[in-house]
Amino acid sequence: MADAGPSRPTNPVLPSGRALDRRSFLVTSGLAAGTAVAVTGVPGTAHAAAWEPAGRRGPGALPASPFTLGVASGDPDHDGFVLWTRLALNPLAEDGLGGMPARTFPVEWQIASDERFRRIVRRGVAAARPESAHSVHVELNGLRPGREYWYRFRVAGHVSPVGLTRTAPRSDSFGPALTMAFVSCSQFEHGYFTAYRRLAEEQPDLVLHLGDYQYEYKKGVYTIPGGNVRDHEGPETVTLATYRQRHAQYKSDLDLQAAHAAAPWLVVFDDHEVENNWADEVPEAGSDTPDAADFRKRRAAAFKAYYENMPLRRSSVPKNYDMRLYRRIRWGRLANFHMLDTRQFRDDQACGDGYKDCADASNPARSITGAAQEKWLLDGFRRSGARWDVLGQQVFFAQRDNTAGPVKKTSMDSWDGYVASRDRITKGWLDAKVRNPVVLTGDVHAHWASDLKANYDDPASAVVGSELVCSSITSGGDGADSDPATHPFLKINPHLKFYNNQRGYVLTRIGKDELKADFKTLPYVRTPGATASVKATFVIEDRVPGVKQTYLRPYAAPRVGVKSERDIIQETIENETARP
Repeated sequence: MADAGPSRPTNPVLPSGRALDRRSFLVTSGLAAGTAVAVTGVPGTAHAAAWEPAGRRGPGALPASPFTLGVASGDPDHDGFVLWTRLALNPLAEDGLGGMPARTFPVEWQIASDERFRRIVRRGVAAARPESAHSVHVELNGLRPGREYWYRFRVAGHVSPVGLTRTAPRSDSFGPALTMAFVSCSQFEHGYFTAYRRLAEEQPDLVLHLGDYQYEYKKGVYTIPGGNVRDHEGPETVTLATYRQRHAQYKSDLDLQAAHAAAPWLVVFDDHEVENNWADEVPEAGSDTPDAADFRKRRAAAFKAYYENMPLRRSSVPKNYDMRLYRRIRWGRLANFHMLDTRQFRDDQACGDGYKDCADASNPARSITGAAQEKWLLDGFRRSGARWDVLGQQVFFAQRDNTAGPVKKTSMDSWDGYVASRDRITKGWLDAKVRNPVVLTGDVHAHWASDLKANYDDPASAVVGSELVCSSITSGGDGADSDPATHPFLKINPHLKFYNNQRGYVLTRIGKDELKADFKTLPYVRTPGATASVKATFVIEDRVPGVKQTYLRPYAAPRVGVKSERDIIQETIENETARP
């Protein structure tokens, strides 16, 4: 695989001086494939023989460790979660099967209440089958609520990295404050996944990935100024084999593996997991093109590969070209996470997509969620007794007009292209008297914070909720620091309170009295090793809709010869409007 950038160290370590606590133990020593942790018996607890990484000889032998894609966990509830791994000797194999022999492998798994695996609480065997690209999903229940658990796998004498996961609090308990991070948009070619590494070092309890986990393009199609720093392997993803290969290439990245191993994830896809700007059964090229005839097959292949590579429950197993991805995860009484799917059931984008002044965007018959998902979400609002109701979803929710004056030009790919749909959801949480509605968003490759309004065209209209938008992990390249005081979108749309065009993630701390969000940024991603720092902090207070800024790092003007902020903003708009 070609790589135009400097090579990343094969054994990344935490910054010098950081204490090696129970989670940094995971991030460092637990990541090398084949790492073993000795297990000893403890009186009065379940225990097992030590798992040593000795290669087994004979019919079931493998020439090397197949745990090249790491481990993951997801969809936690109060008594369980999903464990995941996928076996691959050669992740970039063109047939998408990871260089594995065409037979089923029994994969042992263990869960322990300590990182040294002295206290094994559950164990079992799962089948890694070739028809599922040797992926493993272990769906567990019966565990204790609000607890940390460590897990690992073994096959043919090879032991996996160690992962850390946790269960949610009891349904009648708030539990301690929740540290949650959310991310989106990791284009492998545009930079190194350092932000994933920094996220793992934050020791979150939960991670939300809001889409564009991987990108479909063949190398050289989606480029950034200065050229891409590394290349996609294989052609554009269209078949099951190519989607499997692309997922494996991304999962081979050690920084991404670190983030998966550090905490349970809640995942939803956006467009690039299938194809740019697709809508329901309509491909990017449109419903009246030759691509439309084969799009169901492409969608089915993408969904199958997505499930095989994500820690999802059996309820999300695809059925042909359909997949139930919207779901609700309850974190005790503290929070409900309503994870949405704004691609699979939407009407096609209005007026040919892009930024438009489009009357059809307000058509009440149009929906971004589809009728069934909308009803499910509104029912969830009515039944909610949570302190915080969090919508984990893909595209910009608040209105974002990019022109001053009476003409309104908004993105047809976002909720602005489905105004009535947005109004129904907003009215739904108001009618249900949802205590604290918060929308989390990805997609746009920049950090944003905004108030949500009952009527965006009336500056005096009531604030009825809050939106936090995370930047990309790498998509768009390095970006640049931004001066919120000069951003035209913030002047045109007074409910938009913050913008930054650097790469990064958002780290939140959700308590009973407030939700605090730190917008973390990295100065560069074209080379590995950047540090993450807080660009801005916003607080949402209990029962007080809207975002309040409590910290802003001063703007750092670009060096001579570096693009201006206005150029970068225009590039951002163009990128959202028509990605290649």
